[in-house]
Amino acid sequence: MKANVGGLDRKLRIVVGVALIVFACVTGNVLGFLGVIPLATGLIRWCPAYCPLGISTDASGSTPAK
Repeated sequence: MKANVGGLDRKLRIVVGVALIVFACVTGNVLGFLGVIPLATGLIRWCPAYCPLGISTDASGSTPAK
């Protein structure tokens, strides 16, 4: 699985994911737990939605660590 999330995109995904999860914990709004999705894609550096669209924000072209 080749990395397709990099740089600023990765950082934003992690920050937004954590913020949504904190929001869910504080307010009790379960929809905030959807923050797991951007958090996970930021941490593993691979987004399944980017594949069919042919998008990659990873300039290095490296693969994520296993």
